[in-house]
Amino acid sequence: MAVETERIPARPRRPGDRLAVLREREFTRFFIGYTTSLLGSSMAPVAVAFAVLDGDGDGIGGGTGGGSGTDLGWVMAARILPVVLVLLAGGVIADRLGSRRLMLGTDVLRGLVQALFAALLAAGHAPVWVMVVLVAVWGIGEGLFMPAFGAIVPDLVRREELLADGNTLLGLSRSVSTVAGPALAGLVTATWGPAAVLLIDALTYGVGALALAGLRLPGRAPADGGESMLRELRSGWSEFTARPWLWITTAQMGLFNLLVWAPFLVLGPLTAQRELGGARAWGLVMGVYGAGAVLGGLLLLGRRPGRPLAVATVAGLAWALPSAALAAGAALPWVVAGALVAGVGSAVCGTLFSTTTQRWVPVELLGRLSSFGALGAFVLGPLGLAAAGPLAARFGTGDVLLLGAVWQVAAGAVVLAVPAVRNRRWEEGPGS
Repeated sequence: MAVETERIPARPRRPGDRLAVLREREFTRFFIGYTTSLLGSSMAPVAVAFAVLDGDGDGIGGGTGGGSGTDLGWVMAARILPVVLVLLAGGVIADRLGSRRLMLGTDVLRGLVQALFAALLAAGHAPVWVMVVLVAVWGIGEGLFMPAFGAIVPDLVRREELLADGNTLLGLSRSVSTVAGPALAGLVTATWGPAAVLLIDALTYGVGALALAGLRLPGRAPADGGESMLRELRSGWSEFTARPWLWITTAQMGLFNLLVWAPFLVLGPLTAQRELGGARAWGLVMGVYGAGAVLGGLLLLGRRPGRPLAVATVAGLAWALPSAALAAGAALPWVVAGALVAGVGSAVCGTLFSTTTQRWVPVELLGRLSSFGALGAFVLGPLGLAAAGPLAARFGTGDVLLLGAVWQVAAGAVVLAVPAVRNRRWEEGPGS
């Protein structure tokens, strides 16, 4: 059995001391490295897309000059599919070897892949099939990193009352990079080309790896490696299903991605093109959504709701607003306002769900249970992306978006009715 982390009991904080978590040395070191790496990662997809569209190599279809939508689709799928396929393995490996080791290895792997990618692009020797292979390896690294990331935060933040603040700051770094990364990537790509962006990404992975290598985390015996991976997955699944608050919220998030978020991402730009003024309007909507996520993180910083799961579920209701505004044919300012509130809700919801999982799941199970949670949340997303267009053609864009909005409200009400979600308090002991 793994050794439990020695937690430092909560102690009162001075009012307004919302950045106290940055006095935790290991968290601050990790936060700097992770934020740097995340900025590079958010830049890379822009560079990869233009590398494909502007490429001179052979396309997947056998023609010359990569550049087609089909080729870009292959490259995008090559990144997403490996993430889904290796998530569960990543959870087991994180519990066996420790999160830091696995994350360090994946940062090194992804940095090397991006450096090789950049070199091939600069040399003009990157046909589409090579891009597919490199992006697939990149996706494997991401899929292994995700469950390990979910499990390492409690080791970085030893004071229990600062755990939510740590997750809030990590969420803020993701929100800011989502806005800043693509914009910066566009400038660099236009000036120096995609290879320069991928080289920057490789260097930022190096910064992340150095930060991880310098961490001094609590000693922990690895999970029993004598069992097969399949047996460990089964035991992890039993632990996952034994926690109704965890599997119910995971199912809710999975159906959200299928019925709400995927249609919004596909049909939102279509509606903007037809009714709101085109790409500029959609860029404004998504930019304000990102700004809302930053605002939500700032509002949550330093606060710890007594019933975090209930607050997270209520915050998640905000995701219904932009879909409802689009379905109703509302003017652009109303859609933007809905996106702003949804961004705030997304930050609050995501941070509180992460914090509750880290607090109430024993540390030796965090890798596996995080991997089940991530898989359950995202596995239906590609299906929703593929089905949104055909369903809109059959039933109408507004009806599909309205269905998502209604579903989000109804699902939130159902989840709030579950006592394990509604009544769970922060003061309850971990491990349940």
